[in-house]
Amino acid sequence: MPAKRLSVVVTRRLPASVETRMKELFDVELRDPDTKMTRDELAAAMQRADVLVPCVTDQIDAGLMAQAGDRLKLIANYGAGVDHIDVSTARQRGILVSNTPGVVTEDTADMTLALMLAVTRRIPEGLAEMQAGAWNGWAPMAHLGVRIAGKRLGILGMGRIGQAVARRARVFGMQIHYHNRKRLRPEIEQEHEATYWESLDQMVARMDVVSINCPHTPATFHLMNARRLKLMKPTAVIVNTSRGEVVDENALTRMLRAGELAGAGLDVFERGHEINPRLRQLSNVVLLPHMGSATREGRVEMGEKVIINIKTFADGHRPPDQVVPGVL
Repeated sequence: MPAKRLSVVVTRRLPASVETRMKELFDVELRDPDTKMTRDELAAAMQRADVLVPCVTDQIDAGLMAQAGDRLKLIANYGAGVDHIDVSTARQRGILVSNTPGVVTEDTADMTLALMLAVTRRIPEGLAEMQAGAWNGWAPMAHLGVRIAGKRLGILGMGRIGQAVARRARVFGMQIHYHNRKRLRPEIEQEHEATYWESLDQMVARMDVVSINCPHTPATFHLMNARRLKLMKPTAVIVNTSRGEVVDENALTRMLRAGELAGAGLDVFERGHEINPRLRQLSNVVLLPHMGSATREGRVEMGEKVIINIKTFADGHRPPDQVVPGVL
């Protein structure tokens, strides 16, 4: 007699090839139309599913976890970050959590460099001028940005993505510096020609560009707070493609408006899609809608990892990308 197929609820639409494969393997409930689930809808899904496949827009806290049914045994997150999931409470309730690490590394690093160049070379300003038909021709002193070759790049968080950013930045001739929870092995530092700073304060005070590439945890909330932002040079630029909560957005906005920082490139925001309206008014800021990992290839690979995690769990084994509380 064939084994009973797992009931899987997916909270958002995924690439067609991923959904097709899921339907072949599991009893899948897909999201149609593709809208964010309400809290009540999430609670209902967690009561009727063996496996929930959420994404970063689904906040699964202890209160929601308490409403989960006895059937729910795995939360197979579609994404690498799990700060939107109370992993510790899930573990206490016997619910495993998995994620999709490594998939978004190259795509996010690409976007980090794109934002860096967009801010320092004033690309959005030039684009807006062209689209408005306001360009009156070339002039020696028009649209002057700054050269990134020879500049100091300080990377906050030297994991997979931070190291991928370092590889790209070196090609552009930047000097690589980093602050990390743990110092990298000497051979990795040598590979990236990277200088380690034990003191984050001392590092940010000396950098031309600071790139945020660390996860959001209780320890990294507002790691770049008002005091630390004020240590940065007024000519410096900050780029964040990680998590918005790492930076005090209000303090950053005030400094940018006051000319105490040269610019910022932001793909993530402290309050999700609720962006400080004063940021939109600034010409020295480039804002993107959390699209750092948005490539067709990346989205399919994320889905494939989700499937592997669920299938491995269904076969009675530990998901290869199981998240352990306190390890991330």
